[in-house]
Amino acid sequence: MIPTPDQLGAAAANVFDRLVRGGLADLRPLPSAIVDEGPQRTVRRYLRPGEERGAGAPRSARPPVLLVPPLAAPATCFDLRRGCSVAEHLLAAGHPTYLLDYGAIAFGDRNLGIEHWIDDVIPRAIDAVTADAGSEQVQLVGWCLGGIMALLVAADAPQRVQSVALVASPFDTSAVPLVAPLRPLVNIAGGSVGTLAYKALGGAPAPLVRRAYQLAGFDKYVMKPFTLATNLDDRDFLAQVEAVDRFMAGMLAYPGRTFGQIYHRMLRRNDLAEGRIRLGERTIELSGVTAPVLSIAGEGDGIAPQAAVHRVAELLPNAAQVKTATAPGGHLGVLTGRAARRTTWRMLDDFLAAIDGRSRRHLRAVA
Repeated sequence: MIPTPDQLGAAAANVFDRLVRGGLADLRPLPSAIVDEGPQRTVRRYLRPGEERGAGAPRSARPPVLLVPPLAAPATCFDLRRGCSVAEHLLAAGHPTYLLDYGAIAFGDRNLGIEHWIDDVIPRAIDAVTADAGSEQVQLVGWCLGGIMALLVAADAPQRVQSVALVASPFDTSAVPLVAPLRPLVNIAGGSVGTLAYKALGGAPAPLVRRAYQLAGFDKYVMKPFTLATNLDDRDFLAQVEAVDRFMAGMLAYPGRTFGQIYHRMLRRNDLAEGRIRLGERTIELSGVTAPVLSIAGEGDGIAPQAAVHRVAELLPNAAQVKTATAPGGHLGVLTGRAARRTTWRMLDDFLAAIDGRSRRHLRAVA
């Protein structure tokens, strides 16, 4: 198509702002206050407009929401940019909103396993959130592996968790197109080849993690120059690409032992597809989850396709409710893409609103 004069003018303005003024996206993080810190753990409370950092948390009838990111990905996944931020949306909807940030992973952290996050990091974050918010329970919202870890915590300590919302969290790796053809290879010699590799590296380095995400969206990665050229007049589109680029540049490393558990337990043996995972000396059963659960899959997600994500519905026999849904977008896009504002976020709104209503009815009944 031949661009119109208006499109040419908009494209010229966008290119100027990108090259001369430093960018199009508003990448300022939402104001927040640190409420707790510890090893691999910083817990932040997002501040409402006009709220001061030193002030205590405002009381709310709504249970607090704790955002749980995956390992190796920046916690900015929940606050990608202004106008396209899950945290900003939840805060505007009136939810007391908190974020768990693991920070950078060093080579010295290579002996940390998933149980470190399940037994220590996330439970301590829940303690900090409930104490700050004056609540007995918390609602967990997790993306990718963050959703899996949130659900494992809900299975292990069901009394602490009021609900769990999962976005793009795969529970059946046999349904992941990128993984299924590789399983015979990773099983060679009992997986020892891969074991030697991640032990030698101390885990999965950040560049390797970044390449894995790019490989999952290879078609989009290859077509990116053409896509940018044909959308130079779309300011919101270009701002989103800019924000995603920053996110991808901030990828972190996986600790060695954690990566080993993912490699052996999830990739080779596909344990989670059977509703359990062995961590150290114990096994966590997903049948322990009693809270309501929402699981959202992305229609174009190459890392966590619908079949892999929706398997969770078969693994939670004791959950109060299990709802599965799909929304447009790839692995990150389904969480915080431009379409997520009218799809994923609305599903999340409806789910949390139902929990809020149930909580209020319970409080009235007790009173």
